[in-house]
Amino acid sequence: MSKNSVILVEAALTAALAMVLSLLPDFASWFTPSFGAIPLIIFSLRRGAKYGILSGLLWGLLHFLLAKVYYLSFSQVILEYILAFLCMGFAGFMQNPLQQALKKGHKSKALSYAIIGAFAATFTRYVCHYIAGFIFWGSYAPKGMSPFWYSFTVNGSAGLFTFLVVILVLLVLVPSQPKFFLPKTKTKS
Repeated sequence: MSKNSVILVEAALTAALAMVLSLLPDFASWFTPSFGAIPLIIFSLRRGAKYGILSGLLWGLLHFLLAKVYYLSFSQVILEYILAFLCMGFAGFMQNPLQQALKKGHKSKALSYAIIGAFAATFTRYVCHYIAGFIFWGSYAPKGMSPFWYSFTVNGSAGLFTFLVVILVLLVLVPSQPKFFLPKTKTKS
């Protein structure tokens, strides 16, 4: 199997794992972290933005396949299920600095790069959800609450919880398993 094929299979498996984790029961409705972000961000840090974005796209498309799409309009679906999930691959922009730090044995620096990547991915994804929130979901805001504030509280808290969960995983994984982020099959980014 070619190196590219191995990475593509890894991208598909990551998207599938993200979808499985997305099916975990919510403990607080919209305020639940997106557990599927964990494997997507880790994969993106391992393989880079190009493959991370592909895996994010696959994760978004799996929502359609499993009928887990909340449809209000075509543009809302594109924003929340295509663009938002593509953003999860943005963590991969930190792949090279992370890998260079790990190769030099600078685990704390590598952890910083991983956290920056996780922030970029989570922040951009939830900006998409925030925009969709006030444009498309604003009518669901409690009486007297601004659609902007409503979207900020719902999507901001979900984004923050997601980011915190990802950081917890990275705090364990980056220092204890640095070779995981240095795959033998190299990518050309």
